[in-house]
Amino acid sequence: MTKRTFKRAFRDSLPILAGYLALGFGFGVLLESKGYSFWWAILMSVTMFAGSGQYAGVDFLAGGATILTTAFMTLIINARHFFYGFSLLDKYKGMGIAKPYLIFGLTDETYSVVCSAKLDDTISKRKYYFFLTALDHLYWITGCTLGAVIGGVLPFSNEGIDYAMTALFIVIMVEQWLSTKEHLPAILGVVTTAVCLCVFGPDMFIIPAMTLIAFELVILRKRLDKTQPEAPETAEKTEVKQDD
Repeated sequence: MTKRTFKRAFRDSLPILAGYLALGFGFGVLLESKGYSFWWAILMSVTMFAGSGQYAGVDFLAGGATILTTAFMTLIINARHFFYGFSLLDKYKGMGIAKPYLIFGLTDETYSVVCSAKLDDTISKRKYYFFLTALDHLYWITGCTLGAVIGGVLPFSNEGIDYAMTALFIVIMVEQWLSTKEHLPAILGVVTTAVCLCVFGPDMFIIPAMTLIAFELVILRKRLDKTQPEAPETAEKTEVKQDD
């Protein structure tokens, strides 16, 4: 089962592999252009594993930001993970010693795959979540390191690199939009975020936006649950009962 589970996790992580190598490479190039060696890229990608946080961290390092400022901005940038964590309480229940690493390694892309993966009884969910997280982490470390190493040897222009994470988020949203018939959550997310951006400004809109989106989804949960397709296991049980 372990071998089969690893293969499934690797297969599901291939789209993330392509994205993380490219985005990580961009981060490595950007970091090296600020005068930091590839060891910084390895250290940050191993201990932080936060794409948007690491991109912002380059400016914090280069600008001489204080620890307090860095900590506060990191909290603001990654506040969305609080909401991700709440929705994975059931999936990550009983994960044992792997749970702290799964919490640390939770990214937007990993979250997307975890939520959308349909796993049968031949796949160990516990091992699948761990393998998926570890593979994604490895891809990111590899991309960041390659970018810093190659960026130190070959000349690169870092113009526009900081837009890479925004582009990735747009791709994820489009993928989610195409994979489901219920578009209300996406519409709510865009509209609510746009309103909060206008009201609170670009530096303070993330937490209010995420809070309002979570509140809206809780209110509309019953309606959204009705639009979800019946799970395969439930459908099979229903057919068995009908046959009986």
